Amino acid sequence: MANDDIKQMWKVPEPTLRRLPWYLAFLKLMKGKGETFVSSTQIAKEINVDASQVAKDLSYVNVSGKTRVGYEIATLVDVLESFLGFTSQHKAFLFGVGSLGAALLQDSGLTQYGLDIVAGFDVRPELAGTTINSIPVYHMDEFPAKIRKYGATIGIITVPVERAQEVTEQIIAGGIKALWNFTPFRIRVPEHIVVQNTSMYAHLAVMFNRLNSINQ
Repeated sequence: MANDDIKQMWKVPEPTLRRLPWYLAFLKLMKGKGETFVSSTQIAKEINVDASQVAKDLSYVNVSGKTRVGYEIATLVDVLESFLGFTSQHKAFLFGVGSLGAALLQDSGLTQYGLDIVAGFDVRPELAGTTINSIPVYHMDEFPAKIRKYGATIGIITVPVERAQEVTEQIIAGGIKALWNFTPFRIRVPEHIVVQNTSMYAHLAVMFNRLNSINQ
């Protein structure tokens, strides 16, 4: 991603950043069907947002549509992939090779979106020296040496909740710059560390609450 794109992304509202990958997925489907142009109205209908919101979101990526024709799909796909950072590979370490961690190591699709998990770490001795999906798994004690070898900048945290803060501090001390936290614990980090919390339990709570409201 170009430096100008990085600076611009800091100005983009988080809700917009969450919607842009939805647009991209829909555009790729249309491209696969041989479509060449798409309107903001078409995108809005598919994603279930206002057409004006789609136009506003896309204005952040410096792409404009043609009057009465819309956006050129191939160009918009390329622009969105570049803007979102999906065209660059970001090396990551995964911490906690349990069921969720192992599943993420098995997910080869992550590399298509710029995330290259190059190694996993766990405290269980029996996992050290094994591989999952050709990705090596090391004991946590080897982390300092391996970060020098691989140069990873992102840490994916899938450890038990009671170890989340401890592991966070370890990997930040080792030089990791960004964290993708899958635990339900809100980890505490210095201001210069980027954190993305992805709690499945929080999403479950929202879904259950909405389901209960419907059933009442």
